[in-house]
Amino acid sequence: MTLVTPKTRGELSDMEPIFEAVETTMGFVPNSMLTMAHWPELLQSFGGFASGVIDGGELDGGLKRLIAFVVSNTAGCRYCQAHTSHSAEINGVSPKKIQAAFEFENSSLFTAAEKAALRVALHAGMTPNTVETGHMDDLREHYSDKQCVEVVAVISLFGFLNRWNDTMATTLEDKPRAFASETLAEDGWDVGKHG
Repeated sequence: MTLVTPKTRGELSDMEPIFEAVETTMGFVPNSMLTMAHWPELLQSFGGFASGVIDGGELDGGLKRLIAFVVSNTAGCRYCQAHTSHSAEINGVSPKKIQAAFEFENSSLFTAAEKAALRVALHAGMTPNTVETGHMDDLREHYSDKQCVEVVAVISLFGFLNRWNDTMATTLEDKPRAFASETLAEDGWDVGKHG
């Protein structure tokens, strides 16, 4: 059960442009954003930052969602795992590849470049962070400095979201819940405290 009741969209008419943009991309407005709306300046700042990280830059949108999925799994945030897996599929990543994301090191579905990015995500999501110089060296073999910054920006954005949603016990929306329940069930995924 969520710890802070999300605002309703009807209470937030001045935020409608943000919600419309998110709804166009995700197909719904996340409860996490409706909870952030208790502090409107936070929601506005977060909306711009998140959009820039996820939708801007040079990296493929599907790869960014896989990075977010792996770091969210490492952090244990079921809410973000559901969101990022669903969003990865919306951005062209096959369900088979999403299912294999946690075994990326040994999967032929992933390129060497994708493996390098997911390796950094995996190790950055651990507590304490276990990213080593070699991980970043592998990443730089495939990506420019700007693209490396994008990888770490996605990881960092989801570090915030993992903490936010797990702490708030944010209620998971129907679309990502259905996708994760169907696609990730073999891996033992469940909604956890985000019911």
